[in-house]
Amino acid sequence: MFIVLEVLIVLGLIALAVSYLMRGRRDAVRQELTAQRVEAYMQTIRREGAGHPLNIMTDDELRDVLAATARNLRIQSERRWYLLVAATALGFFTAIMIGTQDGSRGFAIALVVVGLVVYGLNEYAGRRMRQPLEARGIDPERLKVE
Repeated sequence: MFIVLEVLIVLGLIALAVSYLMRGRRDAVRQELTAQRVEAYMQTIRREGAGHPLNIMTDDELRDVLAATARNLRIQSERRWYLLVAATALGFFTAIMIGTQDGSRGFAIALVVVGLVVYGLNEYAGRRMRQPLEARGIDPERLKVE
């Protein structure tokens, strides 16, 4: 039993190391895709004409604004992901503690409450992330790179 656990830990550490080493390549691909998204969005803004609020900017200004927006959007998405993972882990351990006192019924109820809270956090953080961009006339979905 302990041998299997040790093998799993070693394999997990190897996977983390490989993931860390491949990080630079993944970031380069993501930057390239973001640049393509920015260029495509710039063409869309120019095609829409005078009706779009960002159309008054020069190409360089618009490229800088959209690239910075895409970068900030990615950073906020990562922060949201970390928040949700932490909230889920905390909620799960809380549900385990409740389950030890109230049994499986208490555990199930606690998991449902945790699920609702995490869903609410996700929706709130997502809307809070998109609102300032939409107020400026920027569509955040056009700049997302997944």
